[in-house]
Amino acid sequence: MTKAYRVYVIALLLVVVTCSLIAAEKPTPGILSAKELKKIVPAGYFFDGQSAPVQLRNSVGARTKSGKLVLAGLVDTSGYSADIQQKYQGFFITETKLSIVGTDLTPGQYGFGFTKDGKFVVMNVAATDVLNVDAKMDDKLARPVPLKMVEDGDTLKLYAGKKWVSIKPE
Repeated sequence: MTKAYRVYVIALLLVVVTCSLIAAEKPTPGILSAKELKKIVPAGYFFDGQSAPVQLRNSVGARTKSGKLVLAGLVDTSGYSADIQQKYQGFFITETKLSIVGTDLTPGQYGFGFTKDGKFVVMNVAATDVLNVDAKMDDKLARPVPLKMVEDGDTLKLYAGKKWVSIKPE
């Protein structure tokens, strides 16, 4: 093997390794894996003057095409008053502007819940409603789970059991 050939092979290997490292670092858009969620979901969430533990197993998220995150997760609401528990089930964090069932939501950290009367409510950290829209019901859903997020084209669907809302990142 000549010296020039060895240099060529080493240079080619460096290019391949560098390209694969760059590709590995660039996050891909879509629903986040359990491994990704474990790295970014908070252990606890502050809302309405209290901090509650987050249920990692019931946390979901997605990365938008622009690389921004949309996260939601259920929390233990046992320490909250009955009127807060009726509409607060978890945290909702967005790094980008969203349209939820046609209503805009700015980037931020919020509390959310699906109410018994069919609404999806998003509240600021002081428990004041900032968004209140109609949720839909998917009676054909065979195996509802406490919380899940799915992609539907450019839209995300956030499910709590059989109730869901459409979320469109902007």
